[in-house]
Amino acid sequence: MKSLNRISAVAMTAALAFATSTAFADDRYPPQYPPASGPVHYADTARVLSSTPVYQQINQPTRECWREQTGYTTEPAQRSYGGAVLGAIVGGVVGHQIGGGSGKDVATAAGAAIGAVTGDNMDNNGRSVQTRPVEEEHCRVVDHWTRQITGFNVVYRYQGNEYSTFLLHDPGAVLRLNVDISVANP
Repeated sequence: MKSLNRISAVAMTAALAFATSTAFADDRYPPQYPPASGPVHYADTARVLSSTPVYQQINQPTRECWREQTGYTTEPAQRSYGGAVLGAIVGGVVGHQIGGGSGKDVATAAGAAIGAVTGDNMDNNGRSVQTRPVEEEHCRVVDHWTRQITGFNVVYRYQGNEYSTFLLHDPGAVLRLNVDISVANP
């Protein structure tokens, strides 16, 4: 029974040593003998030689508007009818005093008409024209150009060779790579 326990202990120690060695193996480097069943994939790093930002010009135009005085306009002023009404009343009273008999009605009507015209002219004298400035709105589109980084042209060295790629971010001093190895067909 002791020999069976010893064999079990040795077998367990060997299994533990094998499991530990494979668990802590560095997966950055390919195995010495790739399996015949397919390609080998592993991660590695490369030294970045340069990382140059790539810019894009973007226009965000805005519309600016303002008002300018371009001249003057004249238009008739608001008329007042108070003078015509008062003149018609005064003219009618005066005409009624002048006429006699059946001519009183004619004299009253004529006095009212003449008084209305005279009162209107006196009340609205100098108000016939009103001047005011004329303004026009002018607008223009103003360009606002900005530069935005769209990515980086990266040059890196891997296993003695230089490569370049375009990345959306700056990788820093070291670039992580995914490496695939497969057997070439003759």
